[in-house]
Amino acid sequence: MAKRIDEARDELAQRIRDQLASRAGVREMNMFGGVSFMVDDRLAVAAGTGGDLLVRVDPSEYDQLLTEGATPALMNTERPMGRGWMTAPSALLDDEAGLAYWVNVGINSRKA
Repeated sequence: MAKRIDEARDELAQRIRDQLASRAGVREMNMFGGVSFMVDDRLAVAAGTGGDLLVRVDPSEYDQLLTEGATPALMNTERPMGRGWMTAPSALLDDEAGLAYWVNVGINSRKA
């Protein structure tokens, strides 16, 4: 049975909470239709509908990250958010190592 959209988002959000539990300076907010995680007052990642992850990225790494399976992030499924944002589809987040990789991309990105 397929997961409900919000159930997949909520499960991903909990996994992100678990990964960030020992880190200082983390705040959680509802935005972008998902559960967003601010690290040191900067949005790093957001658990989105369907279990996809919105990731802040360093624009200079954008093209390389596309080759790793990420896709351009879209606003309202139509308008690109720009080279500072990507979506890591849920298939890239199946294990904790995959999720940790993309969360760290978000945390370590420069200001876009």
